[in-house]
Amino acid sequence: MSRPILIACGVLVLALAAFFLFGRDGTPGDTSPEAGFARDMATHHAQAVDMSFIVRDKGPAKEIRNLAFDIINTQANQRGMFLGWLQQWGLDPATDQKPMAWMSGHGHGGAAAATPGSMPGMATPQELTQLKEAQGTQAEVLFLQLMIRHHEGGVQMAEGLLKLSTRAEVVSMAQKIVQGQSGEIKLMTELLKQRGAQPYPSILKPQ
Repeated sequence: MSRPILIACGVLVLALAAFFLFGRDGTPGDTSPEAGFARDMATHHAQAVDMSFIVRDKGPAKEIRNLAFDIINTQANQRGMFLGWLQQWGLDPATDQKPMAWMSGHGHGGAAAATPGSMPGMATPQELTQLKEAQGTQAEVLFLQLMIRHHEGGVQMAEGLLKLSTRAEVVSMAQKIVQGQSGEIKLMTELLKQRGAQPYPSILKPQ
């Protein structure tokens, strides 16, 4: 194969790679970290909203009810933004890629430690059943424990995105998630302490 043909083939390969990562006009492509983050975080947020509705409907103490209300509003709004980005980028909200595949091959710690196919901090179906069945203080404690771990997973994912992207709106959202959910982790840890309970072992790596 002649050198001009080899060069042309190389250019074509780079062009195809750029298309999949950045799309036609510089927007994130289907396999980009931005698209993977938006899809996975939309799913992650949806579970947080579901858990918050579960505990809210149990008539918990005022501070738990207020916390659940804040999580519902904040994460439902952010989820709408994630799905809006995907629509704006011309991408399907569903994908054949496994959850967290956007972190594969990036040794950045945090979210990179998550096993492809799973998202960090997600409650299991069994844990969700336990939350639905729990009552009173037991339900409050379980909600706080599950949500602290869930927030830790969200922080991991957002920190992972910050190491892979420079796209302004995505970076800004990831920074808000790290700041907001870290603050709520501290609040929930204190609420657990007031109820004589402790969080589950942290899934966050020491800084």
